Amino acid sequence: MMWDNSAMTSQGARTIFDPAGIEFRPVSDGLMKARLIITAAVLAVPLIAAIIIALTLTAWLWIAVGVIAVLAAWLSWLIPRQVRALGYAETESDLVIRRGIMFRSLSIVPYGRMQYVDVSEGPIARWCGIASIQLHTASAATDASIDGLPPAEAARLRDRLTAKGEANLAGL
Repeated sequence: MMWDNSAMTSQGARTIFDPAGIEFRPVSDGLMKARLIITAAVLAVPLIAAIIIALTLTAWLWIAVGVIAVLAAWLSWLIPRQVRALGYAETESDLVIRRGIMFRSLSIVPYGRMQYVDVSEGPIARWCGIASIQLHTASAATDASIDGLPPAEAARLRDRLTAKGEANLAGL
């Protein structure tokens, strides 16, 4: 498929990460919620420990409390941006996955190269109403995943990708 990157968007010129003719679907905001919950859980333990030690032993540990608080604030700002940068698109012959803000990537997985598709969700993902889909191809280096899909969309995408993969593989 040839993409004409000369088209303009409302934000300026299209780039290799925003090909013309492809509409990317965003992932669910539940992914943002899940990542923020995990971040809070991971940072809570050292934050509470640093506060207790700073109150009982030495005031120097208030520096660690400040560092953890700044890290939490930065991640609270960064995670929503990262989730909004995720997107996927289904073309006639490929699944296109876009991710990243500073370090961007665009993965194009031909349907005919897919061997199988996994759908998974853990307890936090289930609570946030999201699932992940993992595409496996003949080459381990080209495996792709999409996190943060509503379970119904993950099941629909799994069925569609499996059908497209079988149809394109049969044509080889």
